[in-house]
Amino acid sequence: MGFVNEFVAFIKRGSVIDLAVGVIIGAAFGKIVSSLVGDVLMPPIGYLVGGVKFTDLSLALGGGDTSVTINYGNFLQTVFDFLIIAFCVFLVVKAVNSLYRKEPPKPAEPPAHEKLLAEIRDLLKARA
Repeated sequence: MGFVNEFVAFIKRGSVIDLAVGVIIGAAFGKIVSSLVGDVLMPPIGYLVGGVKFTDLSLALGGGDTSVTINYGNFLQTVFDFLIIAFCVFLVVKAVNSLYRKEPPKPAEPPAHEKLLAEIRDLLKARA
């Protein structure tokens, strides 16, 4: 029973549940951004570069039935996906950090006796 109790205690910790929620939301967010890249951003980019569909770009090696292709278009598409996803994550993290940013503490006002001493010092300097 010790193993089961340890497992239950592990699951009940908040960080494990937070991590699970983060993974699930991250996967859904990744699908949204992938659709944004593949369905919204890449078609106009392909049109601007002459109607090229990046996933169709490949380089054939060899000839005949045994030709092998290097699908560098898929690689380019994946790099574009990564860059846009990374940028979106950066924006989300930046927005969340700005919500939690604490204002710098205001300098504490000196006690009354220190203010009085400073005034006396300033008066003495003015006299001299």
